[in-house]
Amino acid sequence: MIKGIGASAGIAIGRSFVLPNWEWELPEQKIDVADFAREFERVYEGIRTSKSEIEQIKDELRDVVGSEETHIFDAHIAILDDPVFMNEIQGIIQRQYKAAEVAVKEAIDHFVTMFDLLDDEYMKERALDIKDVGNRLLKHLLGAPEITLPSDTQPFILIAKELSPSQLAHINPQHVLGIVTLAGSTTSHSAIMARALGVPLVVGVETKLEEPIQTGQTIIIDGSDGTVFIEPVQQIIDAYTELHNAQSEAKKRLHGIAGHRPVTPDGKRLELAANISSFKELEIALSSGAHGVGLFRTEFLYMDRNRFPREEEQFEVYRSVAEKLGGEPLVIRTLDVGGDKQLDYFELPEEDNPFLGYRAIRISLDRQDLFKTQLRAILRASHYGQVKLMYPLISSVDEVRAANAVLDEAKRELEEAGHPYDKGIKIGIMIEVPAAVMIADLLAEEVDFFSIGTNDLVQFTLAVDRMNEEISHLYEPYHPALIRMLRMTVEAAKRAGISVGVCGELAGDLRALPIWLSLDVDEISMSSHSILQVKERLLCTSQDESREVFQQLQACRTSTEVIEQLNAFMQRIDKKTANG
Repeated sequence: MIKGIGASAGIAIGRSFVLPNWEWELPEQKIDVADFAREFERVYEGIRTSKSEIEQIKDELRDVVGSEETHIFDAHIAILDDPVFMNEIQGIIQRQYKAAEVAVKEAIDHFVTMFDLLDDEYMKERALDIKDVGNRLLKHLLGAPEITLPSDTQPFILIAKELSPSQLAHINPQHVLGIVTLAGSTTSHSAIMARALGVPLVVGVETKLEEPIQTGQTIIIDGSDGTVFIEPVQQIIDAYTELHNAQSEAKKRLHGIAGHRPVTPDGKRLELAANISSFKELEIALSSGAHGVGLFRTEFLYMDRNRFPREEEQFEVYRSVAEKLGGEPLVIRTLDVGGDKQLDYFELPEEDNPFLGYRAIRISLDRQDLFKTQLRAILRASHYGQVKLMYPLISSVDEVRAANAVLDEAKRELEEAGHPYDKGIKIGIMIEVPAAVMIADLLAEEVDFFSIGTNDLVQFTLAVDRMNEEISHLYEPYHPALIRMLRMTVEAAKRAGISVGVCGELAGDLRALPIWLSLDVDEISMSSHSILQVKERLLCTSQDESREVFQQLQACRTSTEVIEQLNAFMQRIDKKTANG
């Protein structure tokens, strides 16, 4: 058994196919000065063809994985458009008298090496994007064929040194049972796409292998915990086959409860909403019985373009989602960029700590022209459904009041222009920094609802960058400090008479359900794929029992103790359910 990193959940059992590495035969001879113009034109033509291919891939994938995931390819186009990249290629041609394909290969190697040397896991992952773009460009310059997967219909498990988004885009999930990459991480673009496609993925196994995996070997992978078996004995094959079949049956069973009301056996109703970034995700959410959208990430509207979206463009999208929901709530979060989310056309300052820097509501309040445009679009959409407005990364009462001042201006402008909107639109904030927790009572007097963003709240409370693999083991969502912060936030909301929800990753974690039930949270919003599992657990978990276990959690001194208590509670519920 080999232990890699689980990057996309699911079990796969089958024969391996090892994807060969790109191999290029480059010309060794020098070129003449008279050939410079021709070589430049070859590069330009290769770039044009590459961009056209990437746009085609984007269009083909958009309906499959949603708009947010296809932004990966915007980054590839941006590399091809980057004058620094082009200048490096031209410089090599002119200074070293080298052919276009040699110059491109050397430029790729230069930038990849530079990115790999950075002490930043996210930037190291972007080195793979440069390789992907460079290999596509080289393919056109050399007239080389694509590296193809097996053409027969026998499903297989794909093994690769690293897998680029472009290669993953051509994968048929019906034929590829799962993927193992020697390098990579859970934050890579390929991992993001694998999760969107529903393909099990294990990454980072290179240092664990005693011998290379060969094509045709029997492989078992578990994308949940990163387990990989090579040529396992029949007993292990039987055990994982049984587990795989059980998971498949569970999926079928879950779809049968999509229409059930989300109510505990003792009558507590907990609304289960969806976090979405695209229409595709909305369709999955509705088919899973989601009670509206608890978090509509508007960033995707800003990323799939080369300029800021206009008011009318945003309004059409927000209105369409509101109408599709048919009166169910739609919580629209205002623009949340910065940190790990960048816009190619909006130059953000270089920062030592971007997660603590110029981002989210801070950008909106600084660029009130952009902020007001979005607010006007959201307000106009509120006429067509139960739309709610939410500000991200709030840390003070001043920020809420400043944001509401811009909102009031937007309302006055719409009234003067004769545009209808919901004059009673609910205004909420994300609780995701410790400062907001400590003044939750004050903030509750300013807004209509809270939504706890557990992802940022965990990393800010524990001072742990969740993208940094070196300290990822310190990212503990069940840290006793978080348990106390959750209680403080919800109690402040309840005292003020406002609703409170949760929209971070913890909302979709089955172990956390008794926490939300005990605290009497009104709504939890999660990935569409998690809704049915959480609903099944909710239907057999009472609020009274949850309150008992929460009392025990408050006495815990470590994350391990908290998790042990929650796991034991889940086992008791499972046993009781099994016994009828």
